[in-house]
Order: sequence, then structure tokens, then C-alpha cells
Amino acid sequence: MEKTYLKRAMKAFKKRLKSYRLDDESKLGGSPLTGGRSSGICAIQPPSTFPQEAWDKLVELGRLRVVSGLYEIVQ
Repeated sequence: MEKTYLKRAMKAFKKRLKSYRLDDESKLGGSPLTGGRSSGICAIQPPSTFPQEAWDKLVELGRLRVVSGLYEIVQ
């Protein structure tokens, strides 16, 4: 796989993760006086616009980690 292709896949993954976290944080229940609440989402299903081989390669390179069938970014 090309390096630029994997870079685009990683960017799409980060964008989707950010979107899910923002959606989770914006739900009702967080107090407006305390700044809301933080999201507990750390792993997601990768975007289907890229093939499974791209995600497997990113795991192999150490950029992502598989957790219970979901993927998370390696910190």
C-alpha cells in the first residue's frame, strides 16, 4: 500500500473518531456550569471507504490497535 493512501485512511479515521466524540459530548446531561462532560469513546469501527487491508497495515505499522473488534489510535 502507498504511504499517501495510508495517510488518507488515518486522517479519515481521526476525523470519524473526532466526530463520534463530539457527538457523545454534546448529549444532554453534562452540566453547563462544569464545562460539560468528556467522552468515553476511544475505539471505533473504521470508515468503510477504505479496504480492510489498509486498516490491517496500519495495525502492523503500529499506528492503530485492535480492541474487541474496534480500532483505536496508539498513543
